[in-house]
Amino acid sequence: MKEKRGIIVGAGLVGSLWAIFLAKRGYEVDVFERRGDMRQKGYSGGRSINLAMSRRGWKAIERAGIKDLIEPHAIPMKGRMIHSVEGELAFQPYGKEGQAIYSVSRGGLNLELLKAAGDFPNVRLHFDQICRDLELDTNTLVFEHAQTGEQTNIKAPLLFGTDGAFSAVRGSMMKTPRFDYSQEYLSHSYKELTIPAGPGGSFLLEKNALHIWPRHQFMLIALPNADGSFTCTLFLAHEGPSSFEQLKTDADVEAFFQRYFPDAMAMMPTLLEDFRTNPTGMLLTVRCSPWEYERRVLLLGDAAHAIVPFYGQGMNAGFEDCTILDELAGELNEDWEKIFDRFNRERIKTGMPSQNWPCAILSKCATWWPTRSSCSGKRSQPICTENTGTLFCPPIRWYRFRILHTTSPSGLRTNRTDCWTVY
Repeated sequence: MKEKRGIIVGAGLVGSLWAIFLAKRGYEVDVFERRGDMRQKGYSGGRSINLAMSRRGWKAIERAGIKDLIEPHAIPMKGRMIHSVEGELAFQPYGKEGQAIYSVSRGGLNLELLKAAGDFPNVRLHFDQICRDLELDTNTLVFEHAQTGEQTNIKAPLLFGTDGAFSAVRGSMMKTPRFDYSQEYLSHSYKELTIPAGPGGSFLLEKNALHIWPRHQFMLIALPNADGSFTCTLFLAHEGPSSFEQLKTDADVEAFFQRYFPDAMAMMPTLLEDFRTNPTGMLLTVRCSPWEYERRVLLLGDAAHAIVPFYGQGMNAGFEDCTILDELAGELNEDWEKIFDRFNRERIKTGMPSQNWPCAILSKCATWWPTRSSCSGKRSQPICTENTGTLFCPPIRWYRFRILHTTSPSGLRTNRTDCWTVY
């Protein structure tokens, strides 16, 4: 392929980062995003779970050469802080001294990535562009402007679908023969809430911890932000005795939080307003295969392998897609037919198994406190982010899986047993 040009559909985390990688290789890049330009309008919150960046995520950021831009927005979390109903605290380190995972605001990170991508003269960002169709035979995309309705047809030798769990690019690929696809919704939903900063921007909770309030079949978590606030997320069943369907009035919400999260409620002055105005988000897993079409179209991130947030793998896996793809581009001299083929064959083997971990872990995650034992009954020692990326441990038991671990620059993997865990 002689023309160094590519189109990226979706300017979220993975799309913006991949635009930087392509731009650094000298490609002309057009990025189309259905939302407005957050560099001007700001990020629309209310439906975002804070991110926990592990070594895999940082590796991609470092390889893209933008660590200095992102690092000021990241807060190290050295372990989880468990909150009982009675207000007792139990701190459990994620790993050895000096190891941590990092809390990052989804909106803040997306904004920095967009700014970094937009600074390249060979990157063009197009906003309010809804992808209406992809003509796979000609690599032609059809976009409609969200405000004016004007349609634009554009094509390029390389197309990358980074448009999330409900990918329009994947939707076109699903019409081709032998394309496998499934999606599975979790029985739980989530609601974003807030613990504001204290006087002078102080933190009302321990700054360097991921806070969890486990309550049997549901839980509340809180991750720190650079401004001293905490982004909280309530994970709760759609329906049943303790569920979102039962919280219909302000009085219902107050009674629920007073019963299960009294210490958190005392720090949430906007609880009722946040609960009323912030949407209830759905949680789903997406599986599909293949991730490429005719060595010209490739799915990355959630468009290829969306996963529920409890494993802490979504963003990190998407960023690792970018790392491995860029490594392959270097190894195979930017022969994209070979790159797409190899990425699809090798990466899909490592991405799919993690999606099959039982979502029942959420239930256990919200139930086990303060027991700390492995499935074999032996006490487990902390194993954290040094080798395998995000290694959260489900409160409070540890599980051992046979996983695939990256050991070579090309993304080839070898078997290794380690502890993959949740928040």
